[in-house]
Amino acid sequence: MPDFQSEKQEIESQLSPIVQRAIEFSKTSTVGKTFKPLPSTSSFSLIDSEASTKSQWFDTGLKAISQGEVGVILMAGGQGTRLGSSKPKGCYDIGLPSHKSLFQIQAEKILRIQTLANETYNTSALINWYVMTSKPTRADTEQFFVENKYFGLQSSQITFFNQGTLPCFNMDGSKILLDGPEKLAESPDGNGGLYKAIYTNDLISDFTKKGIKHIHMYCVDNVLVKVADPTFIGFSIVNDFQLATKVVRKRDASESVGLIVLDEDLQRPAVIEYSEISKELSEQKEPGSDLLTFRAANIVNHYYSVELLKNSITKWIDNQDYLPFHIAFKKIPYFDTVSGGLIKPTEPNGIKLEQFIFDVFKDIELRKFGCLEVERSEEFSPLKNASGAKNDTPESSVENYLTLSSKWVKAQGGLIKDQGLVEVNSLTSYQGEGLESTKGKTFNNLEII
Repeated sequence: MPDFQSEKQEIESQLSPIVQRAIEFSKTSTVGKTFKPLPSTSSFSLIDSEASTKSQWFDTGLKAISQGEVGVILMAGGQGTRLGSSKPKGCYDIGLPSHKSLFQIQAEKILRIQTLANETYNTSALINWYVMTSKPTRADTEQFFVENKYFGLQSSQITFFNQGTLPCFNMDGSKILLDGPEKLAESPDGNGGLYKAIYTNDLISDFTKKGIKHIHMYCVDNVLVKVADPTFIGFSIVNDFQLATKVVRKRDASESVGLIVLDEDLQRPAVIEYSEISKELSEQKEPGSDLLTFRAANIVNHYYSVELLKNSITKWIDNQDYLPFHIAFKKIPYFDTVSGGLIKPTEPNGIKLEQFIFDVFKDIELRKFGCLEVERSEEFSPLKNASGAKNDTPESSVENYLTLSSKWVKAQGGLIKDQGLVEVNSLTSYQGEGLESTKGKTFNNLEII
């Protein structure tokens, strides 16, 4: 039986060439390429759309939900370490008056839109929720759901599955770092690992068995996410898109976000990272307008037709032309064989291999790809950083959530004392509906409705 060192050396010999290709790829991935904004046939905006169009999209998506055709994939493999928590990020209490976790808010949004669809169409459909965890977060995530009685959902409509992991390497990619005397340091394989996880967990068979035709995928850290969004699903169905993505307008030219663009050479959709776009392009504005030309900020919120996944997922995961490995230089704790202790570096000391979910965009014909711009204040407030950071903190998430709730109440004629803010229960309203009873009433600051 091979010993640990022999196994480690074998893995290094298999993966080191991949690491070297990833290092080289990171230097050349955009060399010689030219990009443009997506054409109007693929790019739409909720901000500018007619009310009748938005209503058509919403009704189409709601009907699909009522027929049991919509499934949701939640990417929840991350831990809350940057927030000072050892628990999965979805368990985190961001500080709302209700003290609800991110998982609870999202589960209740599923319950609310599921109820709305069934009441509208006199059906009893379920929205199946596929929760992607990682090796470090799986047990805690499942336990949290059990302890909270699945937040009112049926346990049968929730499926947990793991994304893969990959070993961590030293800075030149030649050696695998250790996490213990006989334990490799590993990290999740990036959001692009979703495709392999779908395949290895045979989720497509489950989608087919349950009659699911449409998948909404999103990340756990967005407190404003519209889970199983009927408008987004209906937008994709009406336009016969195989894959679609939501974007928000870039805050300013210097915001560190990836951008959804057109790869002119391939005539296919692509994402260009903020580090890869020139200052000139990032600051370019549309003629006669203050709008940035390149402003479609990627928020990792996608629609997939199940048919596309059936036909493409094997090709994607077997071919690095579709899912190349990228590298990230990180501070990686490692076991020091000399001192026999775990070292926690203060500077980047190693490489993590990742795959990016958007690298498969180039496989989609432009006419089958949709990009939907949504209002940031209504749909996107990610929790990335601990208190005290410039943005994307627990405090900003709470403020954005309460500001949107208060906007809904005021739109119905409700009043809030002392220019305060209120929290609308996620079981009460999905996007401002169901609040007619607040008309003419006055609420206290931080009251829960």
